[in-house]
Amino acid sequence: MNSENKKRIIQTSDIAKTYHMGSEVVKALKSISIDIYQGEYVAFMGPSGSGKSTLMNIIGCLDTPTSGTYILNDNDVSDLTENELAEIRNKEIGFVFQTFNLLPRNTALENVALPLIYAGYNKYDREEKALSALTSVGLGDRYRHKPNEMSGGQRQRVAIARALVNDPSIILADEPTGNLDSKTSYEIMDLFDELHQKGNTIIMVTHEDDIAHYAHRIVRLRDGLVETDIINTNVTRPEKPTSMPE
Repeated sequence: MNSENKKRIIQTSDIAKTYHMGSEVVKALKSISIDIYQGEYVAFMGPSGSGKSTLMNIIGCLDTPTSGTYILNDNDVSDLTENELAEIRNKEIGFVFQTFNLLPRNTALENVALPLIYAGYNKYDREEKALSALTSVGLGDRYRHKPNEMSGGQRQRVAIARALVNDPSIILADEPTGNLDSKTSYEIMDLFDELHQKGNTIIMVTHEDDIAHYAHRIVRLRDGLVETDIINTNVTRPEKPTSMPE
């Protein structure tokens, strides 16, 4: 990707993460230096134990590095308190998880509006923004439905709407198709493609090659280090479904 005239959103410099498990020392990340620019669509790949989930957690401000620096939108977030990290997360990052992480007793609208409560929006503005986000993922007519009244694909669309509702700098997707069948997976990836074309910055963790090839840049990790970091010249662009998916 030509990074000229693009804002650098993420800069990690020699970040490492070490865990102490009893007498054993586990070096989950050894030295990771990555720049990610506004509007990029990046996939992190790697075998189990490669460090991709640890890196995602640090980029998502769910954890802090043991050493090194992490600059997010010109702010050094390497050594913030839990409360400071939570504030950054709510403002800057939209999360999409493999297990959807929806509240079962709440409607789609209420689930999507949840981040706006923490951001201090009033009820009217929360509902208006949440409905707009649901409409953007094709679920504007399902806003009263609860998760158990929806298919897996619809639940993941609700989760994506929730990730979008705060207009975050980055969308972080952790194995977003892990609990979906192949057809629904491709429909969800088609939606991510649309979001990227609208200018959203997307970072995805996946262990599936076919899913990773939707991204425009693929970073492969191994043993806590970057093994390869390449521009994907063979981006998969699925045919758009002829009808709204379930």
